[in-house]
Amino acid sequence: MTLEQLRIFVAVAEREHVTQASRDLNLTQSATSAAVAALETRYATKLFDRIGRRIALTDAGRLFLGEARAVLARAAAAEKALADLAGLARGALAIAASQTAANYWLPPRIQRFRALHPGISVTLVIDNTEGVARRIREGEAELGLIEGDLADPALAAQPVAQDELALVAPPDHRWAREPLRAPEDLAAGPWVLRERGSGTRAVFEAALARFGLAPGDLVVALELPSNEAVRTAVEAGAGVGALSRLVVDGAIRSGALVRVSLDLPRRSFYALRHRELAPSRAQQAFLDLIAAS
Repeated sequence: MTLEQLRIFVAVAEREHVTQASRDLNLTQSATSAAVAALETRYATKLFDRIGRRIALTDAGRLFLGEARAVLARAAAAEKALADLAGLARGALAIAASQTAANYWLPPRIQRFRALHPGISVTLVIDNTEGVARRIREGEAELGLIEGDLADPALAAQPVAQDELALVAPPDHRWAREPLRAPEDLAAGPWVLRERGSGTRAVFEAALARFGLAPGDLVVALELPSNEAVRTAVEAGAGVGALSRLVVDGAIRSGALVRVSLDLPRRSFYALRHRELAPSRAQQAFLDLIAAS
């Protein structure tokens, strides 16, 4: 088997969709299907069940997925070692970041890094905090950027920036017209929240505990998988939300949202790396840049 076949198999397995994997890999659908079929034929093992237009991993496919990821991680480590020999003249840096950091904080810093080191290609994958941690553990990315604390013995976390959550409401919400009288008033909402597993959700729920509230005390109208979806739903009147100021400042300035006076905690952005893997020169150079900024 080849590394390319493994790369294609992992992409199809993670997406459970041949067409989407082909598009993301910039391959034709026939080439993607052929790579998977070659693996199944050579080893006489069915890796996917085809159910109409949908595919799903077989038991053998699920077992093979872990091995394939491990092989690709080792190949990436070998490539990184060779790239290090060339210093920062060329190489690659794979970053995984949670949504707020990826969409609002990282882009200008990546651009600054690329200006300093044009020979280093940088790829960025966006996931929630738990997904970023998994990608670092499994070697899919060298460096992670998340919001909030994460307890994982396999990962080293380094604070690199500060962020602030803001409670926001549409202009016609009662909290936009009159102040909150007591913390228990927060329960009524209704709330539009990020999904469980996101750093924003975790920090907000920790803040609730300071007010004597549990997550189950809230009236939750919607749980959505992105900051932009939460902000848009709040603007449309679905409820109130708690998001990074990076996400809502523009909407507050335009009048689409109103900031509600409530003392929510500041949080840190953390850089994550695997404790057992020495940082590449590109990774260390990027860490130095974001720490200085």
